[in-house]
Order: sequence, then C-alpha cells, then structure tokens
Amino acid sequence: MLQNGWEPTLFYFNPNIFPEAEYLIRKNECTKYAQKLGIEIIDGDYDHRAWLEEMKGMEGEPERGARCLVCFKMRMNATARLAHERGFRTFTTTLASSRWKNLDQINLAGHAAAEICPDVDFCDRNWRKGGLQERRNSLLKENGFYNQLYCGCEFSMRKDDTNPPTKQPL
Repeated sequence: MLQNGWEPTLFYFNPNIFPEAEYLIRKNECTKYAQKLGIEIIDGDYDHRAWLEEMKGMEGEPERGARCLVCFKMRMNATARLAHERGFRTFTTTLASSRWKNLDQINLAGHAAAEICPDVDFCDRNWRKGGLQERRNSLLKENGFYNQLYCGCEFSMRKDDTNPPTKQPL
C-alpha cells in the first residue's frame, strides 16, 4: 500500500480471537510492524464477551458459514464507524488477503458497513491476486512473522484441541 501512494492507518479490532494469549501475539506482531513502517495503529480493544454475545446461537456453524458473515459484519461496522469518525474516505480489510476466508462474505460485510456510514467507501480489492499473495508470503518470511493457520475464533478450532481446522482453503 505504501509503495502505491496509500497512507494507511491500521485499526486492530479482533474480538473474535481466542484465547487472549493468541490475540496478544497477533496484536503485538501487527503493532511492531506498523511501528517499523511508521504507520499509526489504533487498538480496537479486546471485548471477547461482546463478540460471543453477537455469535450466540451460531457456535456450531461451519467455517465460512453464517457465523463468519456476522463476525465480519460486526468488525466491518466498527471499522466503518472509526473511518467516519476520523474523516477517512476509504477502508479495506486484511481479511481479504486470507485464503481461509470467503471473499464474497467479506465484501458483503464491507459494503453493508459502508452503507451505515455513507461518507466512507469500502475498497473491495482482492488482496490475493496480482502478486499480492506472493508479496504477503515474502513479508512473512522476511520479518519472521508468526503465521497462524486458523482464524483465531474458538469455534474454528477442533473440539479435541487448539489446533487449526484441517479444512483446505477455497
């Protein structure tokens, strides 16, 4: 983004991540990298209980099911509101770079959030295409980033342990 004239501000809002130790690992990695690049990072606070309340009744949904869409909407709505409050014209999400996520759900949630704040647009770029997936992989390697293999939600973990699901990406 920086190499293409964007001046991003990062909003770290992931109340879905469980346990809190996993949340902190991911947040610290993101924070260190943002600081390295001189990018502002805003901490959206960790309120896992509120997220669980929002997901009530959808605990048994499969990965990429209805629960994921509700989770994306919750997080995108918060992002759109923050963008509006800060006077940003556009927002996007790193969710769109994950091969584990359904891009249609992400875009639906992003555009719905933009409707709540009409002065803010959602950039629905596919961050997996045009060499961006390869760039992501090289950044992981170059920086020694922690590379989790599940979304972080306890419902995406297998029932018997805390390992990521064995389902292959789309």
